[in-house]
Amino acid sequence: MNARLENIIPEELRHDWTADEIARLFDMPFMDLMFEAQTIHRKHFDPNKVQISSLLSIKTGKCPEDCAYCPQSVRHDAELTVDPLMPLDEVLAAAKTAKEKGSSRFCMGAAWRSPKDRDLEPVIDMVKGVKALGMETCLTLGMLSEKQTQRLKEAGLDYYNHNLDTSPDFYGEIITTRTYQDRLDTLGHVRDAGIHVCCGGIVGMGETRKDRVGLLQQLANQPQHPESVPINMLVRVEGTPLAEEAELDQLEFVRTLAVARIMMPHSFVRLSAGRESMSDETQALCFLAGANSIFYGEKLLTTPNPSADHDMDLFAKLGIEVMQ
Repeated sequence: MNARLENIIPEELRHDWTADEIARLFDMPFMDLMFEAQTIHRKHFDPNKVQISSLLSIKTGKCPEDCAYCPQSVRHDAELTVDPLMPLDEVLAAAKTAKEKGSSRFCMGAAWRSPKDRDLEPVIDMVKGVKALGMETCLTLGMLSEKQTQRLKEAGLDYYNHNLDTSPDFYGEIITTRTYQDRLDTLGHVRDAGIHVCCGGIVGMGETRKDRVGLLQQLANQPQHPESVPINMLVRVEGTPLAEEAELDQLEFVRTLAVARIMMPHSFVRLSAGRESMSDETQALCFLAGANSIFYGEKLLTTPNPSADHDMDLFAKLGIEVMQ
């Protein structure tokens, strides 16, 4: 390893990363970066096992937020079928199918800015029902109050997803209807309630490498590293402000995953949205960089995802087993 990097490749968990240190990781020769990320990955995980989760949109569309990437925003002209909150039996049927196909965690997303207390009642029944199937549960519902997170903890919720999306500096270019601090506050409530945090971001939205550095700095310098860190590649959707955004270089995406693995060595780093546009070779590099979780199933909320059969074929080629 380059001597000037010896003091920043961590032996223990760190929560004090500087932007300069992270930039130096990004600047490493690609092969050296991959070696360091894979070495750290092997210290904490089986390198040939990947956790799979399924994601279901339980309430779709009419979100009042203006997130520039999201077709569910009422402010955009994306062609989207709006659906109210799904009935409990349909959600549990989808969870059962996901479990039969190998998913160990079932994630449910609702297009709310912040759910009302009455909105939580049917969602809590969903959490309890999915738990009864023997699966881990995850929700993404928008901003939560301290009281709401306590209710979800009591219901048995395992994970709550609330992404930071990008760096504080670039955030205002993507979202204006809630602040960065709003997101950090919700994460604090989730962490304080004892619910596992699922928190990552989206790359390829027109941000610079400096912004990718800033995102990872925010994630790794939280009081606890998120237990799950989804790294999403922008899915460009017609009718959203980012529909014509230039595609991010895929090796830069792999670099981002590798740096995340080095900085958050105990976290599950999830290769998330955008896999539909990635070659098998790019995905293989992502697993080599330390990604050890994916979303499984043909749709992620409203955008396409590789088929389950394709994922299993790729796993077979790579000798990857599904983590139980």
